Amino acid sequence: MRLSPVSVSNLYSMATTDVTALTFGLTLVRHGETQYNKEGLLQGQAVDSPLSETGRQQADAAGRYLRDVNFTNVFVSDMLRAKQTAETIMKHNSSCLRLQMICDPLLKEKSFGVAEGKPVKEVREMAQAAGQSFPNFTPPHGETQEQVKERVRQFMEKMLLLMGNEDWLHRGKDVSSASVRETQQEEQNAHQGVQGVQAHALVVTHGAYMCVAVRHFVEELGCDVPQGCDRAHMFSLSPNTGMCRFILTVGKEQDTLVLSGIHCVFIHRKDHVKELH
Repeated sequence: MRLSPVSVSNLYSMATTDVTALTFGLTLVRHGETQYNKEGLLQGQAVDSPLSETGRQQADAAGRYLRDVNFTNVFVSDMLRAKQTAETIMKHNSSCLRLQMICDPLLKEKSFGVAEGKPVKEVREMAQAAGQSFPNFTPPHGETQEQVKERVRQFMEKMLLLMGNEDWLHRGKDVSSASVRETQQEEQNAHQGVQGVQAHALVVTHGAYMCVAVRHFVEELGCDVPQGCDRAHMFSLSPNTGMCRFILTVGKEQDTLVLSGIHCVFIHRKDHVKELH
């Protein structure tokens, strides 16, 4: 599969290199529970609450689940609940000891405008009255889906540019598309899909933001989805510390970096928190 550069918004500049194909892992993690989550209140961007006790336990469980997975980059929303989750995951992971956590406002939660701080149930009713679904609904003064999607596009460009320009990366070997397809047959564990990839980003962000990102990957970038995964589940809200993993195939075209394929390894995985319920 090859995606046109237009589909990815822009070409990504990179230094001249002998590498003609790269494969990147991308693991998205939603932050742990906050008191607002527990009480069914909408946070968005105006409410910058910390993790609850349960949220800290969830982040710890996520860290233990991912402890042996190799990461080369860590990107995090600049909101407190995401940063606390990322810090806990990194504390458990030896590959993260040498990494700097990059906080990026492009990964912020969707703004829900006047609905922030209100019960999610009330906002769902507002959405239903407007003939829309939550979290796709845009309350007054909130961000539209297109605005959030633009932030997703901008972040992807920044991420691929940064990861693609790592000097050490270009000393590695190419990974063929055949070996990427074989990841679909791997055992369903924390390493699934990222054995042999040349770079792997941990991205800790938010529920509604992840919904927009996943929909963008599937509907606009032609992302391959796991066998038997229905769209309703694919586009649903990930649970607290729920995980989604993608494999990005990136090629070089006239000294620029172009996303040429994307495959979803798993979606909304929550095995690590089952024991907490």
